[in-house]
Amino acid sequence: MYQHTDHPVIAFIGGGNMASAMVNGLVTHGYPPQSIIVADPNEEQRAMAVKRFGVDISPTTPEAVEQAQVVVLAVKPQVVERVAAQIAVMPSRGAKLFVSIAAGIRLSQLEKVLGFGTAIIRAMPNTPSLIGCGATAIFSNACTTEEQISMVTRMMGSFGICVTVSEESQLDAVTAISGSGPAYFFLLMEEMIRVGTQLGLSEQDALKLTLQTARGAANMAAQGEASPSQLRARVTSPNGTTQCAINSMQEDGLAMLIEHAVQAAHRRAVELGMSSDPARR
Repeated sequence: MYQHTDHPVIAFIGGGNMASAMVNGLVTHGYPPQSIIVADPNEEQRAMAVKRFGVDISPTTPEAVEQAQVVVLAVKPQVVERVAAQIAVMPSRGAKLFVSIAAGIRLSQLEKVLGFGTAIIRAMPNTPSLIGCGATAIFSNACTTEEQISMVTRMMGSFGICVTVSEESQLDAVTAISGSGPAYFFLLMEEMIRVGTQLGLSEQDALKLTLQTARGAANMAAQGEASPSQLRARVTSPNGTTQCAINSMQEDGLAMLIEHAVQAAHRRAVELGMSSDPARR
């Protein structure tokens, strides 16, 4: 829960899905709505923010930024620099903490526009943040304080978990694991449902059984009493059905398939970051 002294005004520049997830997490965990501003040119987005969360709203970026101590850049990557340029001319911007959730936009790019010496944190949340089950990683520049990092960690932790990485390049690995990761599990579910129907189950039953199995397995692993490897061993009886399935997966190269897939996602994350850097265009 947030204490009374932990309520700097936070301005969200952009009121889309991820911003809404963050605002929802903050408000749910006790952050006062009157200390949150959502700035978005879309009138419907602003109205939705007021209706859902009771926060303040603004149609313009400068108006929201002027009132805030923390500014969350929650716009699409292709417009981040344009929005940052609007902020850069504001005399007060040097005293604020900026948090960017724009994928692929490096700190060096943000520092170039906002000004060197500006406190900036990059955060990489994923889509399960929308239901309070997010996985976020953050990396801060040298101008941020421990207090600011702690505040952002709590903010991101309000809708899931948050880890701090020691190198900005590690955010590309985060993208490959937790950013793209939900789709890997969805694909596995798709295939289990498909094969279940081939084996005679109704699609509805195959769906229910697959989803509950995924939920149960994730919850068991999340308890932390045993590693995923140990949990797998516990349900794999010698010469049983699970052992046959595991053997088949290993013989077909599942480990290498996953390694190649995650590495491909990582390479693409690096490429996207390089292509968005003006110095590398």
